[in-house]
Amino acid sequence: MTAYIGRFAPSPTGPLHAGSLVAALGSWLDARAHGGRWLLRIEDVDLPRCKPGVDRLIIDQLARCGLLPDEAPLWQSQRDSLYAQALQQLQQSGWAYGCACSRKQIELAGPGQQRDAELIYPGTCRAGTGLRSPRAWRLLSSADLAGNLPLTITWQDRRLGLQTQRLDSEVGDFVLKRADGLWAYQLAVVIDDAAQGITDIVRGADLADNTPRQIRLQQLLGLPHPRYLHLPLVLGPDGRKLSKQNGAQALDLSEPLAALRQAGSVLGLQLDASSPTEWLAQAVVAWRDLMA
Repeated sequence: MTAYIGRFAPSPTGPLHAGSLVAALGSWLDARAHGGRWLLRIEDVDLPRCKPGVDRLIIDQLARCGLLPDEAPLWQSQRDSLYAQALQQLQQSGWAYGCACSRKQIELAGPGQQRDAELIYPGTCRAGTGLRSPRAWRLLSSADLAGNLPLTITWQDRRLGLQTQRLDSEVGDFVLKRADGLWAYQLAVVIDDAAQGITDIVRGADLADNTPRQIRLQQLLGLPHPRYLHLPLVLGPDGRKLSKQNGAQALDLSEPLAALRQAGSVLGLQLDASSPTEWLAQAVVAWRDLMA
């Protein structure tokens, strides 16, 4: 069997909050319960949204909770050439195509099918952009060039169970490289997970919807398929996922043990310990039993 390698991959758009500590703790516990390694990746590919110094702040927050990675952290902003190679491979195989459409043009193309807050791309540029220059690059979802890849992605989540998603009708041709020249999350995360040898992805349930797109990219690029575990979310007073976008407050780490206990309760752990070190040791044992 391949040795377990897990990871936590925060975006430095703001300090860790209660919800992101749950994701960090869950991924750390799962790695330790499997006797594996736990890596830290700073997902700063969306540079305009990243704030100076927040990456180091996050590393410090994790350390204060006793969550120390087994290797030096990796920064996505330093890995542009790897993403470019992957895009070139998809272009050469016919799976990636240039898109000249603006957001407004997509809206004007017709009512279309709504997915969350976005319109599913209607495929306007699949046959070419004409005299217009491509603004972005998209992955083709409606045709099966390889002849043996189903449009419906099926996968097994360790907590959520069997999951399915049909790419062409539920997602559409998703972006690989944005119109502003930045790499899209879906491509970057797949390349980095493979490069770091990640065997298990443990993250918040809000990201489960991304998994089929990432599985498709793994298939097309000939990359391994990690196991997935999507954790419960911390909800705000309005019932929405607690996030930086809706004003989540930075973690209060004046008492790291209290922060760990709060995060642990979301994961189903109720432990009696007098220090962060003791709590984490108990939590690894409890997590191993919980996930058995």
